[in-house]
Amino acid sequence: MDDLKTKKCIPCEGGLAAMTREEFSKYLDQVNDWSVIDNDTKIEREFTFKDFIEALAFVNAAGEIAEKEGHHPNIYIHSWNKVKMTVYTHSINGLSENDFILAAKIDAIGR
Repeated sequence: MDDLKTKKCIPCEGGLAAMTREEFSKYLDQVNDWSVIDNDTKIEREFTFKDFIEALAFVNAAGEIAEKEGHHPNIYIHSWNKVKMTVYTHSINGLSENDFILAAKIDAIGR
């Protein structure tokens, strides 16, 4: 299987069916710190940093990746050093390969 970090998100304007658990399960081992939530429609991960500045720098770096990929997560900074990311394909209200590509790229900067 291709490494998700080497792939590029493909624009999705809807019209596709969201992936089923059977379809997306092959990607879970490449984003194993992410949880599948909301009836298999989203993936989510919380990152913890030593301080607010580190958390904010991570958010900015993740934002640059998201903008480059044209695929944007929901980002929530809380408790001064924690960042929660929720990723799904908004246009299909579910999961696509793009979500796992983005999660893998964010993982690469957040570890």
